[in-house]
Amino acid sequence: MLRITPVVGRLGRLFAEAGHELYLVGGSVRDALLGVLGHDLDFTTSARPEEIERLLHRFSKAVWSIGKAFGTIGCRVRDEDGTDWVIEVTTYRSDSYQADSRKPEVRFGTSLGEDLVRRDFTVNAMAIDVTRPGGTFVDPHEGLADLTAGTIRTPGTPEQSFSDDPLRMMRAARFASQLGFQVAPEVAAAMTAMAERIEIVSAERVRDELTKLLLTDRPRAGLDLLVQTGIADRVLPELPALRLERDEHHRHKDVYEHSLTVLEQAIELEHRLEGGPDLVNRLAALLHDVGKPATRRFEPGGKVSFHHHDVVGAKLVRRRMKALHFSGEETKAVSHLVELHLRFHGYRDGQWTDSAVRRYVRDAGDQLERLHILTRADCTTRNQRKAARLREAYDDLEERIAELAEAEELDAIRPDLDGNQIMALLGLAPGREVGEAYRHMLEFRMEHGPADPETAEAELRRWWAERAG
Repeated sequence: MLRITPVVGRLGRLFAEAGHELYLVGGSVRDALLGVLGHDLDFTTSARPEEIERLLHRFSKAVWSIGKAFGTIGCRVRDEDGTDWVIEVTTYRSDSYQADSRKPEVRFGTSLGEDLVRRDFTVNAMAIDVTRPGGTFVDPHEGLADLTAGTIRTPGTPEQSFSDDPLRMMRAARFASQLGFQVAPEVAAAMTAMAERIEIVSAERVRDELTKLLLTDRPRAGLDLLVQTGIADRVLPELPALRLERDEHHRHKDVYEHSLTVLEQAIELEHRLEGGPDLVNRLAALLHDVGKPATRRFEPGGKVSFHHHDVVGAKLVRRRMKALHFSGEETKAVSHLVELHLRFHGYRDGQWTDSAVRRYVRDAGDQLERLHILTRADCTTRNQRKAARLREAYDDLEERIAELAEAEELDAIRPDLDGNQIMALLGLAPGREVGEAYRHMLEFRMEHGPADPETAEAELRRWWAERAG
């Protein structure tokens, strides 16, 4: 473990010479044991924040103290092979929530044992003494055994742990997905009994933990745990609301399970997007059907309908994402995708005109690639012939989009005449009439494709004369 990088030994000697304890701790130890350690290292120490800061300035030229009020000082350092390491050193802590507080009260501790027992889970409560060669492995709560067994358990009682910081209940769900572990029965029971306690946590912290869960490789298990324990009812109630009672004829699929499957399938298609895991893509997939509970109707003959659930769902998504303080850009993108997720389904019933394809692209805007993913992921039928027909239809639509894009620059559809040209041809000053003319010419472009200058001018004058008449 201590051969991870020479940086660890150098840092340990620095603190030891100053008379302080220093331990590699928490997720760094857990991930090293799992063989997935990144380039972020967490340490805990007996030194107070001011002393940590002083020592790190001797260790690195890049030191920051943004977390100093919580006992954390960070730095960046490069080792001998050129690898950059981000290091955070935190004073032993023993903080907790008060009954009516939305933020933890920070209290510095005096021993490693006091620090480890207040940590969230046993797999994060292991430490290694780095102040001496062959440092001691410290595991007072049998975290290594739980790591081996794939179990999420708390160092003390889960009731005390979740009372200290209720967000740990959501973190248990995140680790269930991130590590592929099972929560211990007593942990699940405490999450269920104490679900209401999550409401004391700020919206920003809930949002950040939900985001971390969604961006894991397999978020389904964690989301399902939040729903089963009742925590989702308080942080994302639109998700458990999808567990609709089945109609007596079983004419519609389980919307909740369908949504989790769509999420999984959307993740499988993320290779089509640039970058890593995509939060907008995953939120849109998970929430695309949240309008169904409010729009479900039982029709004659036992059929079930969900008319306009796309529009209703988009409104619900905007409201929930605003409540969780997601950014305006993220909220706009996800709600837009939810509103558009049914648009494709008219295509399989007959070929769209070029005009309809242009409108599809225009309406999707910069979310077109994500809309492609969502639409494909939304097919969860077990009927292989039906699934194949849908894939073929969407393949055809994407081919037509590509062909039109190559010929017409669909990603930047504009009228054949811009505002200045419209004003010059019609003798207008800037104002409402110019806007009307611009919108008409955009519709003409959408309907007929690119036009030469003479045709565009003739259409503008025809429209203007008809409007004046």
